[in-house]
Amino acid sequence: MTFSDLAGFEALLREAPEPDAAARAAAEARNARLTKPAGSLGRLEEIAIWYAGWRGTARPRIARPQILVFAGNHGIAARGVSAFPVEVTAQMVANFEHGGAAINQLARNAGATLSVHALDLDRPTEDFTRGPAMDEAACVAALRTGWDAVDPEADLLVTGEMGIGNTTSAAALANALFGGTAEDWVGRGTGVDDTGLALKREVCAAGVARHAGKPPLGLLAALGGREVAAMAGAIARARRLRIPVLLDGFICTAAAAVLDRTVPGALDHCLAGHVSAEHAHPRLLAALAKEPLLAMNQRLGEGTGAALAIPVLRGAVECLSGMATFAEAGVSGG
Repeated sequence: MTFSDLAGFEALLREAPEPDAAARAAAEARNARLTKPAGSLGRLEEIAIWYAGWRGTARPRIARPQILVFAGNHGIAARGVSAFPVEVTAQMVANFEHGGAAINQLARNAGATLSVHALDLDRPTEDFTRGPAMDEAACVAALRTGWDAVDPEADLLVTGEMGIGNTTSAAALANALFGGTAEDWVGRGTGVDDTGLALKREVCAAGVARHAGKPPLGLLAALGGREVAAMAGAIARARRLRIPVLLDGFICTAAAAVLDRTVPGALDHCLAGHVSAEHAHPRLLAALAKEPLLAMNQRLGEGTGAALAIPVLRGAVECLSGMATFAEAGVSGG
């Protein structure tokens, strides 16, 4: 399973496996016999069965969740689209590595391994209003970083990001993929004021106009960042390995949307971990028909919203796998 260009990556995406239908059916049958009224655990039942299908067993467990955080710098940051300077990207990478960020705490809380991958921070992408952010080789290299970072032994994946300017990149990607106007997709990100918001919209609109008409993977190269492409690569690799994915916020979802627009159904192995407070995240989730597990008014990124949702999914899976059936418990009514 390797690729050297965008066409090769797309071919692997098109060859991705489906969930195990027999395991899903067995999980549905087991769920129907558990010691509870039918449907009484609500959506927990649905997501546990979904998870069982992807893992190929009617009684799965979540024992090895993995969180990957990718960091990259953006040429458009020089346009003033963020409330923070570009130096913050490298500073936050150091914070992740020393265990001081929010994602470190939430990873520990979820019992997940966490690794951080900085992608050429000393070499930002190009300003996408003047040309492509990345050429094909750079985009493929970033996709490969994400692809190779996935642990084949993991049983759940979360991808997060850090990159000053990346909400503008994500907004431009979403705008190019789904249409509408820059106003539909651009939010305040790190907290820009009204002047900064207007500038972000201008930059987004200019980038979309310049690169309109390209295929989704071409748009990823033209408008994305290295960390955005790495997330897409990791999510695609997880599908190849039948590892379920919890999507994080707006930027992660924009990366995932490239896969969905390339191959319909490419995100069937993904759930939305949460809906963020970023302006366009609800719109993007609706476009992908993804209902979030949580709504906690978060907008940090780093994978934090999806990491917080890991215990929710684990709770659902534990109920499916660990509860007794009516017959096992000697309870009437089953």
